[in-house]
Amino acid sequence: MQRLLIATSNPGKTKEYREIFKELTLTVTSPPEEGISLFVEECGRSYAENAILKARAYARASGLLTLADDSGLEVEALGGAPGIFSSRYGGKASDEDRYRLLLERMRDIPQEKRQARFVCFAALATPRGEVEIAEGYCPGVIAFAPRGKHGFGYDPVFYLPEQGCTMAELEPEVKNRISHRAQAAMQIKKVLQKKIPP
Repeated sequence: MQRLLIATSNPGKTKEYREIFKELTLTVTSPPEEGISLFVEECGRSYAENAILKARAYARASGLLTLADDSGLEVEALGGAPGIFSSRYGGKASDEDRYRLLLERMRDIPQEKRQARFVCFAALATPRGEVEIAEGYCPGVIAFAPRGKHGFGYDPVFYLPEQGCTMAELEPEVKNRISHRAQAAMQIKKVLQKKIPP
């Protein structure tokens, strides 16, 4: 069976991709499962560049079809920050430290000016270096306090008005239909369906 490497050490992200691709005849695997320890510096100037860097590096190292993504949170009141630096916001910190720093910096921003969006660019690379790109977006609002226990990253403070809850309060199957990562992954899924025999 075809194997697809998800170029991340984040188990939450791997779990989401496993769920999204569960109908495909492939095995979703991760660097720890493959015994791969690789550091790829995210030195690109965009989400797409970072996703391609990671996908190609892991595909070369593993010899496997590889999916990497770069995603971030863009907050209007902060001029689009933290953006491509979302996972490094506040330096070496935990997810909770990062979203609490965000809440602190937005402490005086009123409800009507707390618009934000999650962005995801996904890159699917072959060991030969061929790449397909997909992108996804999810609009929302920064909450005043964290809520919910699902998900990871900024999910507890990302409020979805249409759902009436934060991303971290969504059931995983709902998140895997509407999130920025899900949107990008659904485009990649169509590419995989063409590449992988049923």
